[in-house]
Amino acid sequence: EAHLRDLIEQGFEVTVVKDATAAPQHPELGDGYKAALINFGYIANAVLSTDEVIATMV
Repeated sequence: EAHLRDLIEQGFEVTVVKDATAAPQHPELGDGYKAALINFGYIANAVLSTDEVIATMV
């Protein structure tokens, strides 16, 4: 997330590829992946799957 924020602050448009991203599961705090995707949705310009990204390139 720090890299994402840094790039946004530098003026880049950032897309997160959600099925090429990972995060840990915590026994008490829950699903880190789901939490990360929620955060990315607020910060990034887009959160897409690999297939969606490829479709925009074709």
